[in-house]
Amino acid sequence: MIRRLALAALLMTGAVPALAQNTPAPAAAEGFAQSDASDPYLWLEEVEGERAMEWVRAHNARSLGVLQGDPRYETLHQQALALVESRDRIPSPGFNRDGTIDNFWQDAEHVRGIWRRTTLDSYRTATPTWETILDFDALSAAEGANWVYKGTTCLSPGERLCLVYLSNGGKDATEAREFDSETRTFVDGGFSLPESKGGAAWVDSDTLLISRDFGEGTLTTSGYPMVVKRLRRGQPVDQAETLFTGQPTDVSVSAYVLRDADGVAKATFINRAINFYEAETWRLNDDGSTTRMPLPLKSNINALVQGKLVFTTDQDWTAPSGQTFQTGDVVAYDLDAWLADPAVQATLVLRPTEREAIEGITATRNRLVVALYENVRGGVYVYDPADWSRTRMDLPQNVSVGLGSASETDDKIFVSVTGYLNPSSLWLTDLSTAAAPEQVKSLPAKFDAEGMTVDQFQARSADGTMVPYFVVHKADMPMDGSNATLLYGYGGFQSSLLPGYSATVGKLWLERGGVYVIANTRGGGEFGPRWHQAAQGPNRQRAHEDFQAVALDLTARNITSQPHLGIMGGSQGGLFMGAMLTQRPDLINGAVIQVPLFDMFRFNKLLAGASWQGEYGNPDIPAERAWIAEYSPYQRLAAGQPYPEVFIHTSTKDDRVHPGHARKAAARLEELGYPVLFYENTDGGHAAGANLRETARRIALEYTYLTRRLMDQPAQE
Repeated sequence: MIRRLALAALLMTGAVPALAQNTPAPAAAEGFAQSDASDPYLWLEEVEGERAMEWVRAHNARSLGVLQGDPRYETLHQQALALVESRDRIPSPGFNRDGTIDNFWQDAEHVRGIWRRTTLDSYRTATPTWETILDFDALSAAEGANWVYKGTTCLSPGERLCLVYLSNGGKDATEAREFDSETRTFVDGGFSLPESKGGAAWVDSDTLLISRDFGEGTLTTSGYPMVVKRLRRGQPVDQAETLFTGQPTDVSVSAYVLRDADGVAKATFINRAINFYEAETWRLNDDGSTTRMPLPLKSNINALVQGKLVFTTDQDWTAPSGQTFQTGDVVAYDLDAWLADPAVQATLVLRPTEREAIEGITATRNRLVVALYENVRGGVYVYDPADWSRTRMDLPQNVSVGLGSASETDDKIFVSVTGYLNPSSLWLTDLSTAAAPEQVKSLPAKFDAEGMTVDQFQARSADGTMVPYFVVHKADMPMDGSNATLLYGYGGFQSSLLPGYSATVGKLWLERGGVYVIANTRGGGEFGPRWHQAAQGPNRQRAHEDFQAVALDLTARNITSQPHLGIMGGSQGGLFMGAMLTQRPDLINGAVIQVPLFDMFRFNKLLAGASWQGEYGNPDIPAERAWIAEYSPYQRLAAGQPYPEVFIHTSTKDDRVHPGHARKAAARLEELGYPVLFYENTDGGHAAGANLRETARRIALEYTYLTRRLMDQPAQE
């Protein structure tokens, strides 16, 4: 989302003394689900099996009956529906080379969305004139399908020919069809790729590089493509020429064409992802052979600007030239010189400090643009590739910033500015001039933030690390532990939780007196790669302890107390919730567990799970299984614990995190005698919403549950 920052009070303080942290977590149940044979709920992993779906339908009926039967549900649902279907949103702009602006838009009339286009001048007005390029609702109706738009890949420099990616019900797997954006029709007899995870890159108008499911032996154990092929126009997919083959244990293999600002191809690279964080970069030579390029395994190519290849390294690295670089550095090579001789000298562009993190890098035609955060507050810096000197963009201070679309034909760029309490805004600047950025879009308030404020505190984790967190609340809230408080966390994959405006959190929670807390734990990227790596693999428990420390700190400050404290998180954040539930249930009175990971002994065998072994470790290796066993929530669920009633939800169509995790968690809790609410959206993908109406229902269910658990006078568990 595009949002605007307004921190009424941004205070960085030390933590007050934490409550006692020596409450022991219950041990894993003896022998439970230690193997497939000892897992009584393995059948729930049959995604659309008859028995499993009967179980889902029964639980949906019960949970919807409870939550939708609450007298407050319908009001919350109507508020959520109005917010998610509102036309009163900033249309996210994307520059085309001809200066026009593209946007993907959803609302009540366009539930699946439309791809549309306007001019820059029109976009800057209050009511732009849009032309529809492709209507996905109309396409779905015409084909009797439930298409969910998953993006486009267009051929530069003309950008007329595009591949449109369509997902059946929101799955990660897509089919791709060639589309003519000028005639606004699918190309008769054009490129057509069957449903698969993977991608494609244009070489020229008659050639693609594709990585797909080509049949037996062409996918990795993670379920992603292992093979890159060259497909020529008119050629059947099964006759495409193989160019590169990875290993079954890789995460994935893909290809891309590196182009300059004029759209001219400068090099073609193949990315071989060995695991989630380490990848080899191979150059595809003109004769079809490949050459491995000497880049750090933990690195990302970010931009090509004025002939300079810019990349970041997430590890300490000694370049072929003998130069040494540190984790988090931004480095540049002269591309032509580097391709000719990889041992040429590199240039250090930026070295973040311990409390800084890079959250985005992009390039206009002549400038490199970096979103740099300090203490989870952002600024935008502009670099001149001639000497790598930099200037700070003149934007509001103490903000969360996001780099939007950057023009390759000139130096215009969109930047979003956001915070927890004020509506979204979008700024446009031309870096070739000295003019200040222009605010081109801003939204009216979606909730009443009068009298609200934002604090930033720190909690001391078990090992002494200070963990920052934000608290959004009414300024006059009583400091007596009575405030209904929702603590949100994620803590993995170097994904940062940055300040941002959420209309639904504001309307359905803050406006009603709730307190919203965001924990910036290790495992995230708030302080760069090292902050993330501190909670990888054998150190995963540190992230859980960070989250627990924030809960303890909230109680120590009398912001809330156990009867009024709930937690929420999804995917990796769902694992976070499971760890809190099984390790410190005494701290909470509710948990919204969204599309979670839960059975960490089997995560690598389900869907894309093998790709995450770089984050968690491999449970099939005894030493790594031992540290995973210390926190895997499914195995650690136990009788006689003060577990509150939890709300777990997932999606049948999720082909990233297997719905079996959520199903088995609910089944095990019920077996042990605990109350649990479970809901499974039988459409939708990993985002758990195939369309806006389903999204609104999910949100209303969550906040109805939280109202019941935290705002009502809850019985002591």
